Amino acid sequence: VQLVESGGGLVQPGGSLRLSCAASGFTFDDYAIGWFRQAPGKEREGVSAISNSDGNTWYRDAVRGRFTISSDNARSTVYLQMNSLKPEDTAVYYCAAMRPSIVTANPDMYDYWGQGTQVTVSS
Repeated sequence: VQLVESGGGLVQPGGSLRLSCAASGFTFDDYAIGWFRQAPGKEREGVSAISNSDGNTWYRDAVRGRFTISSDNARSTVYLQMNSLKPEDTAVYYCAAMRPSIVTANPDMYDYWGQGTQVTVSS
């Protein structure tokens, strides 16, 4: 099982990034994929999640309306489009997979994790 994040980087406030989470080694359609982030000195927090079986999504309040999660089941890849980025969005972003395919922000429910990608929002 492998989850590989990409797309992080340095962006100015108000800018955009698109993160990708490429999955392999499991039946993608049976899982939900979540995005989490962890800033220095803070706990890991859920950002968004999507069910690959029914398309349900979840967003934390701080990103709703700015971030969009989507899934390409044919490519076994989940994307997180991040617009109007703020300095407080700075963190290492991780994707994770869980079964059954329900959306949840609870990291303890997730079975597999990627290594993370750094997002830095700064002028």
